[in-house]
Amino acid sequence: MTENNENEGKKSLNFIESIIEEDLKNNKNNGIVYTRFPPEPNGYLHIGHAKSICLNFGLAQKYNGKTNLRFDDTNPSKEEVEYVDSIKEDVRWLGFEWEGEPHFASDYFDQLYEWAIKIIKNGKAYVDDQAPDLISQQRGTPTNPGTESPYRNRSVEENLDLFERMKNGEFEEGERVLRAKIDMASPNMHMRDPIMYRVLRKAHHRTGDKWCIYPMYDFAHGQSDYIEGITHSVCTLEFEVHRPLYEWFLENVYTEGTVKPRQIEFARLNLSYTIMSKRKLLELVQKNIVNGWDDPRMPTITGLRRRGYTPASIRKFADTIGVAKRDNVIDVALLEHSLRDDLNKKSPRVMAVLNPLKIVITNYPEDKEEWVSIDNNPEDESMGTREMPFSREIYIEQDDFMEDAPKKFFRLAPDKEVRLKAAYIIKCEEVIKDSDGNITELRCTYDPDSKSGSGTEASKRKVKGTLHWVSAKHAIDAEVRLYDRLFNDEDPAGHKDKDFKEFINPESLQILTNCKLEPSLKDAEPESKYQFQRLGYFCTDRRDSKPGHLVFNRTVPLKDSWSKKNK
Repeated sequence: MTENNENEGKKSLNFIESIIEEDLKNNKNNGIVYTRFPPEPNGYLHIGHAKSICLNFGLAQKYNGKTNLRFDDTNPSKEEVEYVDSIKEDVRWLGFEWEGEPHFASDYFDQLYEWAIKIIKNGKAYVDDQAPDLISQQRGTPTNPGTESPYRNRSVEENLDLFERMKNGEFEEGERVLRAKIDMASPNMHMRDPIMYRVLRKAHHRTGDKWCIYPMYDFAHGQSDYIEGITHSVCTLEFEVHRPLYEWFLENVYTEGTVKPRQIEFARLNLSYTIMSKRKLLELVQKNIVNGWDDPRMPTITGLRRRGYTPASIRKFADTIGVAKRDNVIDVALLEHSLRDDLNKKSPRVMAVLNPLKIVITNYPEDKEEWVSIDNNPEDESMGTREMPFSREIYIEQDDFMEDAPKKFFRLAPDKEVRLKAAYIIKCEEVIKDSDGNITELRCTYDPDSKSGSGTEASKRKVKGTLHWVSAKHAIDAEVRLYDRLFNDEDPAGHKDKDFKEFINPESLQILTNCKLEPSLKDAEPESKYQFQRLGYFCTDRRDSKPGHLVFNRTVPLKDSWSKKNK
């Protein structure tokens, strides 16, 4: 094999991998790669976080490194233990394991406080008595410098005293803050004396009432990386403008000879037809527009899991879209394609009739039943075959019959023939209707020599339509939830003059309660995944499905209908 051919089989490095490989080449950080995934526990993780999880853990795996799971829990007014537990479950479900025990920024509150005192003593931080809105006004604009606080030149002694009194609970929320003294004329707004600490009289989910001051995210984040020995602090692109502040804080606490983290930014995941704001997702939950964080229409990891997505499909999606330096929008159809590709290889094929129409095969013996053999998955012969019961009365889909059928309708119609998959050819002889003219039943005949695989000439006879079906006598009842995209606009949050909720897809959920399934599904376990023949991929609901009350969620149709719909 030539060198060129060898290189063709290798995947090119993304820009983060190139940085890491250069660091390893220079033996920076003693050749160690240590990453972290640092979510704030103020909501459930979504598909954008899944990309970050795959990236951070994937880099460590590739370079024989380690990854910490760290919760940046610096705002107790929005954080809950429920979110902590859900995040841990999501990371593990995606197939990753963090180094040691989970870490928390709150583990470092004492150290952060000591570092804040050090920065005050060095004359680089001060206590400001001004109201938050006035501080915000004084920051200026990107093209105009800010205004220095009248408290900016307080003495070190006075700042130390006030900061300790802030910690001791002598001031109310909003009464005083600790600010870094950097540069009110900096072109970077984040460097204009940012707030380091604020008073918050909220009990913390881990530290209780020990603290009534809490560090701001920008002060806690880089220092937490430093404490943990993180080498590569990978974050999304919106933190690029925060990087000078990240480095400023590190310079003011750094000890020579220790590992100094390097912040590297990549483009966050923007997905069409999807909301990626935790605040907006929380609004959907609180206003009962969806049924909780794990509603299968939500882009949360737990919602995707409940809908029937697989960890492998999400990891594949993250790998396919790669790592970019600039923001772009990924078509959600690519995520759905990754899922179809995975499920097509792994999912058993089964028969399910969602909108049943009864057929009586009049020339089939009333007391007879037989079993037909059918492949579990033609993509994987190792999955073998199963036996499925056939009897005089069966169900087909209502949409598979048309009384006044057009010429190219290759399903069942009066005096037309179709093949029942893995079984016989039948012909419609009579249509039964109720007093309102609704079709309630079909009377058909079958060709007893046309059974699939029987080896007779009749079994090889070609008809243009093949239908799925279930035996009425053996069918089991189930509820099926047909989920679709939650929004009917490609960019529901991108309309400045409209509320994103105006673009809710009214057809995002349809519940069918009279579905008939083949008997092999009777004991389907939660989160079991199947391809319902001709209908799509479905998953047993992990919350609501129980023995005697089966509930299946449509994960994704067999084909992307939205692309055609929106052309």
